[in-house]
Amino acid sequence: MPRRTPHFALDTVRTPRRFHGFLKTASVCVLITGLLSPFSPAVAAEARPAATAANDYCGGRCSDILPPGENGNATLAQILLNQAFGTQPDHAEDQLGPYADLAKGYPALTDDKVNAFFDDASFGVPADQVASTEKPAGRGDVTIVRDKKTGVPHITGTTRYGTEFGAGYAAAEDRLWLMDVFRHVGRGQLTSFAGGAPANQGLEQQFYRNAPYTEADLQAQIDNAVANNGARGQQALADVNAYLAGVNAYIDASDSGRYFPGEYVLTGHKDAITNAGTIEHFKVTDLVALASVVGSLFGSGGGGEVNNALSLLAAQAKYGVEEGTRVWESFRERNDPEAVLTVHDGRSFPYATKPDSPQGEALPDAGSVTQEPLVYDRTGSAATTAARSAATTAAKTTLSSARRGMSNALVVSGEHTASGHPVAVFGPQTGYFAPQLLLLQEIQGPGISARGASFAGLSMYVELGRGQDYAWSATTSGQDIIDTYAVELCQDDHHYLYHGTCTAMDQVERKNAWKPTVADGTAAGSYTMRVWRTEYGPVQYRATVGGKKVAYTTLRSSYLHEADSIIGFQMLNDPGFVKGPQDFQQAAQHINYTFNWFYADSRHTAYYNSGDNPVRASGVDAEFPVWARPAYEWRNWDPATNTAEYTPPSAHPNSIDQDYYISWNNKQAEDYTAAPWGEGSVHRGNLLEDRVKKLAASGGVTRAALTKAMADAALADLRAEDVLPKLLKVIDSAQVTDPATATAVSELRAWVSAGARRTETSAGSKTYADADAIRILDAWWPLLVKAEFEPGLGSDLYTAFTGNLPVDEAPSAGHGPTGAHAGSSFQYGWWSYVDKDIRAVLGEPVRGPLAQKYCGGGSLSGCRDVLLGTLKQAAGMTAAQVYPGDDQCSAGDQWCADSIAQRPLGGIKHYRISWQNRPTYQQVVEFTSHR
Repeated sequence: MPRRTPHFALDTVRTPRRFHGFLKTASVCVLITGLLSPFSPAVAAEARPAATAANDYCGGRCSDILPPGENGNATLAQILLNQAFGTQPDHAEDQLGPYADLAKGYPALTDDKVNAFFDDASFGVPADQVASTEKPAGRGDVTIVRDKKTGVPHITGTTRYGTEFGAGYAAAEDRLWLMDVFRHVGRGQLTSFAGGAPANQGLEQQFYRNAPYTEADLQAQIDNAVANNGARGQQALADVNAYLAGVNAYIDASDSGRYFPGEYVLTGHKDAITNAGTIEHFKVTDLVALASVVGSLFGSGGGGEVNNALSLLAAQAKYGVEEGTRVWESFRERNDPEAVLTVHDGRSFPYATKPDSPQGEALPDAGSVTQEPLVYDRTGSAATTAARSAATTAAKTTLSSARRGMSNALVVSGEHTASGHPVAVFGPQTGYFAPQLLLLQEIQGPGISARGASFAGLSMYVELGRGQDYAWSATTSGQDIIDTYAVELCQDDHHYLYHGTCTAMDQVERKNAWKPTVADGTAAGSYTMRVWRTEYGPVQYRATVGGKKVAYTTLRSSYLHEADSIIGFQMLNDPGFVKGPQDFQQAAQHINYTFNWFYADSRHTAYYNSGDNPVRASGVDAEFPVWARPAYEWRNWDPATNTAEYTPPSAHPNSIDQDYYISWNNKQAEDYTAAPWGEGSVHRGNLLEDRVKKLAASGGVTRAALTKAMADAALADLRAEDVLPKLLKVIDSAQVTDPATATAVSELRAWVSAGARRTETSAGSKTYADADAIRILDAWWPLLVKAEFEPGLGSDLYTAFTGNLPVDEAPSAGHGPTGAHAGSSFQYGWWSYVDKDIRAVLGEPVRGPLAQKYCGGGSLSGCRDVLLGTLKQAAGMTAAQVYPGDDQCSAGDQWCADSIAQRPLGGIKHYRISWQNRPTYQQVVEFTSHR
């Protein structure tokens, strides 16, 4: 199958990677000679150190890591050296090696070796580890100390303003270019800023389609968040303004000192010789634009209602309404009884469940759906085939419910640990970029005491990390906070009925133009992005319903509210607020992103699922479009503010001191329906559940043991571990007579017996153990799924279902929602369908079965023939056919096809590492005492 690299939005951003031919080594050397200005304004380490903080209750048992490195800024000279000779700026890559080494080092891991693969996350910096100390902008109320090992900033302020000023200054020191890129992404202005490469076009289109905000909209978000949150709202605004002052102070200092990021030169914003040009100061609305990107990527579950309707109609067209609906529901797996759960104590949390008698459904007439155009008036390179293809991919990504699920968590209560204290291994899986989207920091000041990771440009608080005696983290949850409404058109295509009145749609647009630069040689071009907005959200599709012309709009509860979550993060950083699990849950309730939040201190563990879950009108089915009429609106919905009645905190999955928690974007609890498909009997969450459940049952869990469980799951092939044994059981029902097929079966069985891992023969070998078995399964899976299901479903319905849920997401696959070289794998795929169908054919019990048996028409012998036929075909495929090569790898290079690449978002490049399916930023924590 052809691979497209990559699919995930941020993988595609085009910033300095390749330079024009004149930038050869000789020219590079000449340029470097003239550009060797100071790389950093930091002062040499003073004799007096920053002692380890007395407010640290972790006892040296808090660790973390964030590859590739803390330093995400590089001067022009450093970029040119990296491009020409591969040299790295200090602390740009020093966390990549330890992170990669865990893949082969974890089997021998002990508690005393954890920090061979992680960094010490204790508060403060020991005396002999202080690398530099600075007083940003000469302020006397804040100090930034950086440690020798990783260069992480440890910010200590004596005033709240100074503390936040320092946080902004340090963030700009480490991520200024990245912050600038993403404030432009959030505004739909990336191409005008960084160049018109097709990938950049697609990226800005994706976010503008989802959040087409005006400057007034962005400002209103800040105003409302402040006005609605009393003293904490006022403090948040003061913190943001201080943070921005720090960012802008660094911009001014680096500009005058000529040590600003070199990408500004390469993209034409600054002149390397005269220093002409401007780096624009940041303002409050820039941070809202940044927050809209983060919220859209990682914290806005839902959508896909039109695609759901299309597959339902396809099922009904094949089987009739009643049977077609039954078939559709069996594949949807809204509340599969075999799904792995985070809250497994038997409690039910009904949300977005199927109503007994659906009301207000507005299913489209067959063949009437068309996607709403976004891009108009294309000129130059905006009109190329590549540009149009990027636009198609961006639209598909935005409108799908199969959003990139991120992150995992393993938390074990003290009852089951060796020390009697809870142990947690958790973190966000945010992809791999250079520089990384997240940055590390420690912040100590009045009302703030935390260390951990934050998204660049939003680091006025630690967003995932540890406090004085507690730690917290999150995974993407994906519950449905997005609904699709059918607005009936009147007068023309840009007027609609709103509460009986013909109302004009609101047109917003963004005009972008670009020209070639050193960083991006894409020819000049331009276009206009145009969105039509209604009270029910932006228009995404056009169709007819019962012959009436409609526009389908999408409305999400976090629309116009991305800034609201700042209050929850402020609370998590406040040691005066968080003193136990209940306080943690209360803080998480103030975060409207759809996340699963986890907590551990020395005595307790806790979990809470966040997000503004709208209370839907009685009878509304969240799976499908509904009419835009008062009877079907969210309860107490106010279109002027896009606020509504939300389900109370007690209705969100939550727990304190469960024996253990796992999460890998799986189902949260019984009866809690998530928007993405695929939460069935086999999910990547099972890889954690099986391991952690066994550990907890045995007792004596340590930091090393829980880390090993995570690392082992990170190398597991979900299909091989949980589905392949059942496929082999069907094949073993009779003797395999074909020699080539028998050899393939033997290799697959040996791989399963060895643990079904995708792991190197030895560290750095770049060759997999069981390489042939891995090649066979990678080739076999898409073939067997199609042969198993398409004959029974028919090509139309099979194609429609693959639109709802991709068939596969192997590490090397460019056809899954994650794209290639991104690490995260096995979230979306048909493994649950295959598992349930094969067990049914074998006559084994299946809870929540598919509506029919599909493999071989339900016959064991027929199914076996299907499996053997496709297996023989797969075994005969060469490595070059299975791994056809891409911009990173040559055809047939299996290890490289799986490998993780740090996608450049700036001018610095890094080496590839062996595949692991684990969080990008990760903590290993075990607090030994409490305040």
